[in-house]
Amino acid sequence: MRVVLGIESSCDETAAALVCHDRTIIAQRIASQDDAHRPYGGVVPEIAARAHVEILSPLIAATLADAGMALGDVDAIAATAGPGLIGGVMVGLVTAKALAMASSKPLIAVNHLEGHALSPRLADATLEFPYLLLLVSGGHCQLLKVSGVGQYRRLATTIDDALGEAFDKTAKILGLGFPGGPAVERLANEGDPRAVPLPRPLLGSAEPHFSFAGLKSAVMRAKQAGGHDNADIAAAFQQAAIDCVIDRTARALAGAGEVSALVVAGGVAANRAIRAALLALATAHDLRFIAPPLALCTDNAAMIAWAGIERLNSTGWDQSDPLDFAALPRWPLDPAADPVRGAGVKA
Repeated sequence: MRVVLGIESSCDETAAALVCHDRTIIAQRIASQDDAHRPYGGVVPEIAARAHVEILSPLIAATLADAGMALGDVDAIAATAGPGLIGGVMVGLVTAKALAMASSKPLIAVNHLEGHALSPRLADATLEFPYLLLLVSGGHCQLLKVSGVGQYRRLATTIDDALGEAFDKTAKILGLGFPGGPAVERLANEGDPRAVPLPRPLLGSAEPHFSFAGLKSAVMRAKQAGGHDNADIAAAFQQAAIDCVIDRTARALAGAGEVSALVVAGGVAANRAIRAALLALATAHDLRFIAPPLALCTDNAAMIAWAGIERLNSTGWDQSDPLDFAALPRWPLDPAADPVRGAGVKA
């Protein structure tokens, strides 16, 4: 049995996990920083980095203890090396380098987005390449054709805001607190999605990409104008976002070629209304729809460990990234993708 220790620290979750190559999650711990960031209505990078420094080492020790294992019992150490808040990424990656050096184990520097992209295969052993992936999170909104480990073709990205960012900003506009995405979803369940007219940016456009900045601004104008219930604004925003996601994903499916499934991953994949709409789209295209369990949608170390396992399975378990591998604030899955317009591109 081969076991990988995964470490995740790219944003505001400090996480460690032990995952076996047979897909068993032996142990995992996640330390949330929600309370530290809540007064500011969003993640403060300096606070996040300091929290990772304080939490990570005891969290790893506790995870090993939960499994009844020592560092010498693991076969490799995988850590997020980017993209993300650079301070947090550096904390996790430097810790992983130190552990790899001390234990003479391979170091696997994992792209955080690849962790999300491969997490559905951790949850479902029957998922085969290639598949169409909708990757939706606080910092990214992309459609990619996943043809294998390290084989990603970007079909679409956002030209401004990511969908998770739009959810968080909407929550802030409505005074719902932090984290915003789940709060908007809960409130939307109480509202009428037809009560507030909101735009659907790029809906029906031949351009394959996403745009959510205009939708976010329209939410702000609706709130400032008054006369609308917060629940109705939340419901209208969520429905507009869903309409855009389904339209863009349908367009990607038309140009993706043969795929085995429609897959969603990333923090926004925890939204049940979005999942339901994607399931209906997949059914209409005679495709399987696969979404990881909610615990694997948000940032976690199990997906990082699994990405390390996928890499080692493909390259050999004696392979290691160099100890001078640099932390990367930006790291596209498809560096060869054509550039897109927009100053705020999240590629």
